[in-house]
Order: sequence, then C-alpha cells, then structure tokens
Amino acid sequence: MTAIQALTHKRVWHLTAIYFPGTIGWYTAAFWMPQLIKAISTNYSNTTVGVLVTIPYAVAFAAMVLVGRSSDRNLERRYHAAIPLIIGAISFIALSVTSTRSVFITVALRCLVVAGIQCAWSPIWSLPNEFLAGVSAAAGLAFINSVGNLGGFIGPYAMGAINQATGNFHGGLVFAGISWFISATLLIVLPKRGELHSAPAATGG
Repeated sequence: MTAIQALTHKRVWHLTAIYFPGTIGWYTAAFWMPQLIKAISTNYSNTTVGVLVTIPYAVAFAAMVLVGRSSDRNLERRYHAAIPLIIGAISFIALSVTSTRSVFITVALRCLVVAGIQCAWSPIWSLPNEFLAGVSAAAGLAFINSVGNLGGFIGPYAMGAINQATGNFHGGLVFAGISWFISATLLIVLPKRGELHSAPAATGG
C-alpha cells in the first residue's frame, strides 16, 4: 500500500473519526479539570490542589498497565479501548451533576476520566498496525494524529465558551462526555481484525 492509498483508505478515516472526539474529551480534562477542582476547594492551598490534580494520573498509570496487558494477551483492541472510553464518558456526565458538591467525589470521578482515556490510547494506536506498514504506516499515522489533534483545540475552546455563556462547567463536561460516547461507538462498529484481512481492500497492503 502506498502513502496515497493510506491517506484515502476508509479505515484510516474511520480511525481519524475515532481519535478526533477522543482528543476533544482528553484536552478538556487536561486543561479544565484543575480549574474545576480549584473552584470547589477554595479552602485548600495551591499545593494541596496540585496533589489532588496528580492523583488521577497515578490511578491511570496502574489502570493502563492492566488494560494494556489484557489487550495484548487477548489480542483484542476495540473493546479494550471502547469500554474505558464509555466509563470516562459516564464519569464526565456524572461530574456535570456532582462537581460542585464534593472534592472527594470530583477527584474520584476525575480518576475514572483520566484512566478511561489513558487506557484507551494504547489499543487505539495498535489498530493502524493491523493493516498499515512501512511508508503507508507513516502516512496513515501522521494523518490520524494531525487531523485528530484538531480536537485538542475544539475541546478546551468549547469548554471555555460554554462556561462563559452559562457561568458553570456543566455543559462543557456533558459535551466532553458525548464526544467520548461517539468515539466509543465508532470503535465498536469498526470491523474486526479477521474481517479486515478478508476484505479486498486489505489484501493490497
């Protein structure tokens, strides 16, 4: 498969459509979650808030190791990425309801959000290697990453715009959660590896 064929391959576009809403939620969490914690912990010092912000990343580290091992052991990628995204999406929406009530609940849900996306990335980035190699892999991965990362602009911007319009984080959190539901749905409907290899388009690479 040539670089041009990779850039026009429908599976590359499908993976781009998966990655794009994934980055919307991820950058929303990365840029705005510290502000969310700070907003409800006014009695805490900046050092304490910083510690609270780092806790989800420690939890995510352990979770991503477990999910990655399971994905490799079972040679399965779609559901190992989709299920964490769904958990993260539900947590985003739960945050929109409970984020002003408790620092503990907010941090716990943020742990699920961060772990959800971090667990999903490795299985997602394993999918292109099922049908791309060499030059086509370089072109396909660059396209997925470049176009998909536009979500990194849309997510934080949308969160800021919604927050400014409504005076709270609720709508932006729901928007991020819906983005991950879309990404998870696109993962679930992605053809299985066996179906891919039996398709005519996959035999050319």
